[in-house]
Amino acid sequence: MSVIALVITLIVIGVLLWLLNTQLGGMIDGKILKIINIVVLIVVVLWLLSVFGLIGSLSSMRVPQVG
Repeated sequence: MSVIALVITLIVIGVLLWLLNTQLGGMIDGKILKIINIVVLIVVVLWLLSVFGLIGSLSSMRVPQVG
C-alpha cells in the first residue's frame, strides 16, 4: 500500500469519526460514542501494525480455542 493511500484512508476514517461525533453526538449517548471511538482506534492501530508488517496479516490471525 502506498503512503498516499495510507494517508487518504486515515483522513477518511478521521473525517467519518468527526462526523459521527459532531452530527450524531446529540442523538447517541456519550458512553456509546466513546466505545465506538475506542473500537475504531483499536482497529486502526491493528490495521496499521499489519500494514507495516509489525504483526502478521489480520486475515491469518486465529483466535485460540479453549478446551
